[in-house]
Amino acid sequence: MNILILGGGGREHALAWAALQNPKCDKLIVAPGNAGIAEIATCARLDIEDGGAVAEFVGENNIDLVIIGPEAPLAAGVGERLREAGLLVFGPSAAAAELEASKAFTKEICAAVGAPTAAYARFDNAGAARAHIRAHGAPIVVKADGLAAGKGVVVAETKAQALAAIDDMFGGSLGSAGAEVVIEEFMTGEEASFFVLVDGETCLPIGTAQDHKRIGEGDTGPNTGGMGAYSPAPVMTPEVEARALREIVEPTMAEMARRGTPYSGVLYVGLMIENGAPRLVEYNVRFGDPECQVLMMRLGAQALDLIHACAEGRLAEARVHWAEDHAMTVVMAAKGYPGAYVKGSAIGGLGDLPEDSWQVTFHAGTARDGDRVVAAGGRVLNCTARGTTLTEARDRAYALVDAVDWPEGMFRRDIGWRALG
Repeated sequence: MNILILGGGGREHALAWAALQNPKCDKLIVAPGNAGIAEIATCARLDIEDGGAVAEFVGENNIDLVIIGPEAPLAAGVGERLREAGLLVFGPSAAAAELEASKAFTKEICAAVGAPTAAYARFDNAGAARAHIRAHGAPIVVKADGLAAGKGVVVAETKAQALAAIDDMFGGSLGSAGAEVVIEEFMTGEEASFFVLVDGETCLPIGTAQDHKRIGEGDTGPNTGGMGAYSPAPVMTPEVEARALREIVEPTMAEMARRGTPYSGVLYVGLMIENGAPRLVEYNVRFGDPECQVLMMRLGAQALDLIHACAEGRLAEARVHWAEDHAMTVVMAAKGYPGAYVKGSAIGGLGDLPEDSWQVTFHAGTARDGDRVVAAGGRVLNCTARGTTLTEARDRAYALVDAVDWPEGMFRRDIGWRALG
């Protein structure tokens, strides 16, 4: 099977690594890829948000399956453009991708099916949004309605923080993503991520994870795209998973199908769990990053079989085979992230890092400059490991971190603190 993966981050490196574990994978191309991906696959220059260009590339390279990694090409309609050309694709249509592209759309779906979630209000002007915040107080959650690369959510502990978020979003800091905002009640409990494959009819859970959004240890400071993750999530007991599937995921998928926009791909279900009851925080229409890295480490070669079955509408016959293991990934980011940071610093020691089924360092924001690998983004490396216990996985992951020679990098030392006590 010839496979094309769209994207160039840590998520796509993990997807590429998992695909290559499977003997079904004959040829692998990743567009645009990064320095780490280039060591295991062919990287291609391609506008991944141009469905026509992607379809043409697929035809020229005899691609059998396209796996769409990031949300932007999904929201741009690349999925349906490929399907219209008769191509096999993993990822939802633009209409179905509204579950991530618009927070307000998701709230409307939840209201239609009675899925438990936070109370909310939506606003298209700053004055009304400010008045709502003054009336309801804090803590409160302010979300940009559109896609904001994981940075469009502010959990405001004070009214001043919430009002500042309104000013930022309506002031253009997030571009068109902040043209409308959704303001939600602050939910208490423990947050976790639940991943489900959907082929339009069948919903197949494939794993759970917990990530660390905040930049600082102890989960402090501003939100980021994610500073680390681990799997499985202890709070996601079989009973909680069953409730989330029954009360949230399956009704949502049925409503999407009823509206004529059936969902196909992976559904990332962000949940808040309190007293065993899950409530929806958000949907994403692609694998989380860095949650994908720990899921791929645990799924290994079967990840491609599951993705293939999903794309072909065969999930009813698919099964997930889990080992009794744990995985953790630690993100190494450029100093200054999520604010201003410097690109181009050299990263040493990468060639000496061990790589096997227990430990892999996935590249996120890297590029090659001659014979050097340099930082080319905010989140740069994902040091990822498995273990028979979470403690063992943590120790392996941090051993990778400590072996990287990158003075300009930073990371958190406490990934997994909640599960490890």
